[in-house]
Amino acid sequence: MVAYLKKAYPMPKSELVYRTPFQFVVAVILSAQCTDKAVNKLTAILFKKYKTARDFAKADEAMFTKEISSIPFFRNKANAIIGAAREIQARYARGIPRTEKELVALPGVGYKTAHVILGELYDVWEGIATDTHVKRFAKRFDLTNNTDLTKISKDLEALIPKGDWKYVNNGLVLYGRYVCPARPHDCAAHPLTKLWPPAALRWPKAK
Repeated sequence: MVAYLKKAYPMPKSELVYRTPFQFVVAVILSAQCTDKAVNKLTAILFKKYKTARDFAKADEAMFTKEISSIPFFRNKANAIIGAAREIQARYARGIPRTEKELVALPGVGYKTAHVILGELYDVWEGIATDTHVKRFAKRFDLTNNTDLTKISKDLEALIPKGDWKYVNNGLVLYGRYVCPARPHDCAAHPLTKLWPPAALRWPKAK
């Protein structure tokens, strides 16, 4: 599986659009249970007004909440984004933290988000971020028996050499987005299913 991902997606990058490091943090927080397409549509406008952690830290919370109201769980995300911005302004003069421990201490940042940020901004791959795409394929290809996202990450990290961790999240996200989507379909002919044919039996087929 990893060999295919390395060949198909040799330069793993997020499809979230951003210009500054904190804008990427914001985009990742917004993307929880939301498509990158919807996030990019929102941030195309939002990021013209808010560029740095300082800008977000100074945001009026009621106004900001309204500005991101097209996104699921926008109230919680508004609190998290403004809280994270203020925390970074108060504690991290050097900018976005560079360790998992520091990142997960920020509002709205868990294991998955922390490792997406570390990989994208710093090319640091100290963990495998598990989102809905990674979870779906990990279960279908018998790579985990867990349902908790962090536990799935730990299972994958135990199976996959650390040097290849960088290819897993973005690779499976792109594969799930453009090759083997979540909607019911026959995936028997897809590249990864050919490597593990039993996966096709677990995929809901279109009626």
